[in-house]
Amino acid sequence: MDSSTPQPAKLITVDGVTYERIPIKVPRLIEFGENLEQVIKAYLLPHYQKGDWVALSEKLISVSQNRVRHISTVKVTWLARFIQKGVKKHKNMTAWNNPAKIQVAIEEAGVWRILPAMVIGALGKLVGIRGLFWIIAGNRVSEIDGFIPEDMYPYTEWAVLPPPDPQGDCDRIERDLGIPNITGDMNFIGVKILGVSSGVGMDKKTVRKILLDNPLGQGNKMTPFCLVRRAG
Repeated sequence: MDSSTPQPAKLITVDGVTYERIPIKVPRLIEFGENLEQVIKAYLLPHYQKGDWVALSEKLISVSQNRVRHISTVKVTWLARFIQKGVKKHKNMTAWNNPAKIQVAIEEAGVWRILPAMVIGALGKLVGIRGLFWIIAGNRVSEIDGFIPEDMYPYTEWAVLPPPDPQGDCDRIERDLGIPNITGDMNFIGVKILGVSSGVGMDKKTVRKILLDNPLGQGNKMTPFCLVRRAG
């Protein structure tokens, strides 16, 4: 098995403490349904030091749990196309401006949650409040990834659904492997911390500040996790 490679550390100071964030580049794509603990043992453990904690991408967790869906199984409806017209556009990234991805969100949340979410979301925009659509839609549909032309294959054709129990995943990894860890939905738009194991020793708010610039990167970086350690 090819080895993984630590990337240059990225420094950040939060609440007076400086941290190194060290992305770990893996030599290949993690396969759908691949054993997550074996991936961590092979590619992360060789670089782990006592006192570190690990940031895991939500996509890595989902892929290992086979929480994926191919675009050929998605039948886009008029409702998805209608919602797409109101989606915020992001420079150089399709993000949610894709009717197939919106269709998956509709099916995950249910039409009867999406419809009031549309109305309340539109009213929120009128008074300068964004994001109400995703809050009302619920079911963590904002965490759905994939169907992005700018991404690397297979995520151009596959949607990645959020793992059902990210906190439980974090707890299990620490219990079985002894590695304190967090799981987060991290991208260029924002960072949402979904689970923090007890050994990390800090709350989600502090963890989010440490990872707010998304040190894992995205696209074709091939860095599904990073080590976090105190500098010095």
